[in-house]
Amino acid sequence: MTAITWVLAADGSRARIFETHGLKLDLRQIEDLRHPAPRAADTADKEREKFARTVAEFLERSRLQQRFDRLRLAVEPRFLGVLRPHLSSETRKLVYEEIDRDVSNMETRDIGRHLDRP
Repeated sequence: MTAITWVLAADGSRARIFETHGLKLDLRQIEDLRHPAPRAADTADKEREKFARTVAEFLERSRLQQRFDRLRLAVEPRFLGVLRPHLSSETRKLVYEEIDRDVSNMETRDIGRHLDRP
């Protein structure tokens, strides 16, 4: 049976989750989590932290439901730094690649092409 791979494409206000099988990059979007942009600059860090917790909790629930076998992160660098500590140790074990690039607002086919680059 081919492993189910999830790709998380995220920044501080949007997290898109794609599913593929094996290492193929024929991505199919299965989730689009959004967090409203903060109105004041001084709340941006708090809101980013809150959204990171939301994304990590979604991934943890999905892991417990065995919805994916592996996880590939393509996350905006600053948000990746905020997200990492919120991922459970069991979820972190399923991460096989981290790409510190913001691809969250790209078209699905462009994300696949972008991830295929070295």
